Amino acid sequence: MTNSALQALFTQQYGSDAQGVVSAPGRVNLIGEFTDYNQGYVLPCALTFRTQVLYRLRNDNNVNVISTMYPNEQESFEVNQTITQGSSQWGNYIRAVAFVLNRAGHQLNGVDLLIESNVPQGSGLSSSAALEVAIAGMFNHVCGLNLSEEQIALFGQEAENDFMDCQCGIMDQLISAKGQQDQALLIDCQNLQTQAVTIPTDLSIVIVNSNYPRKLVDSEYNRRRIDCEQAASKMGLTTLRDANLTLLAQTKPQMSADEFARAHHVITENDRVIAATKALANNDIEQLRILMTASHQSLKHDFEVTVPATDGLVQICQQALGDRGAVRMTGGGFGGAIVCLCRHEDVAVIQQAVEQQYFAQCNLQADIYVCTAGNGLTVQPY
Repeated sequence: MTNSALQALFTQQYGSDAQGVVSAPGRVNLIGEFTDYNQGYVLPCALTFRTQVLYRLRNDNNVNVISTMYPNEQESFEVNQTITQGSSQWGNYIRAVAFVLNRAGHQLNGVDLLIESNVPQGSGLSSSAALEVAIAGMFNHVCGLNLSEEQIALFGQEAENDFMDCQCGIMDQLISAKGQQDQALLIDCQNLQTQAVTIPTDLSIVIVNSNYPRKLVDSEYNRRRIDCEQAASKMGLTTLRDANLTLLAQTKPQMSADEFARAHHVITENDRVIAATKALANNDIEQLRILMTASHQSLKHDFEVTVPATDGLVQICQQALGDRGAVRMTGGGFGGAIVCLCRHEDVAVIQQAVEQQYFAQCNLQADIYVCTAGNGLTVQPY
């Protein structure tokens, strides 16, 4: 919907005009999967797909929410009462952010909200993080909480971890809060330091959503986090950030096969992120191809989060591009999307190969997004 149409809908729903709009983007992770909650390195970029939250401050404690994506549902709760899960899954993300802000002692006011998003859901592009960051950014603005972008991201992560019970790391929320146009961000998840890396102007980011019915059962995701924590513990470490392959090999007899494999992925993936950051800065597509291929194979064999649909898409795009592009699974796995880096003239090659081969292989239709890196959290009062 256009901005004016959204404002008109807000006025129609609530009887008065919105005071402004807060928006936050989805993201794609170029490389560095499952390293964030192990205090490692990641290299994501924000996208131009965004979640917008129109807001108006109320003079009571009621939070009322409508969403253009769920026109027959409404969410309502009070910020000064104990906040528990409601019946609406999307509404629980708003409750989750209010819950963690309350818990930290921040004084929240009631608001009327209208949510609109064009971040594709279920595709691994972090629609949930975009919503969390937008809601936290909205409360920060209207309630004068004086939170930094890092603090907003951390509250978004807490909402996911402690209220939604998905034990994600900090990457999705931090890139949504801090993304920069035409830049990827190398994030050190141990201290939240970021380094902007310019995406070469002749490079396209192509995201192909498998549309495989995503089985990112939180229990599977959380199980892998436990494997990583146990592997680190058996190596005498707090996190896998400080592990290396020598120590891993020495400790292998004490580990389960899963613990060893998960740790092997994280250790090697951290090295790949650092190497890929240099390759991206140097516009070295050949080195990016080698690193992203190795990342995908590690996610397939060591972390076991790919599915035949995403493996098939990676193979289709790799064969179409040859040595002219870099391809891998991206996001939380168990479905979702793949990401390709290639020259602009090769985008059509990917599109044609996917259209010709993917449905025949997997009986699914893929969605293809040609993307650029966008900005992070923005607040725009009217």
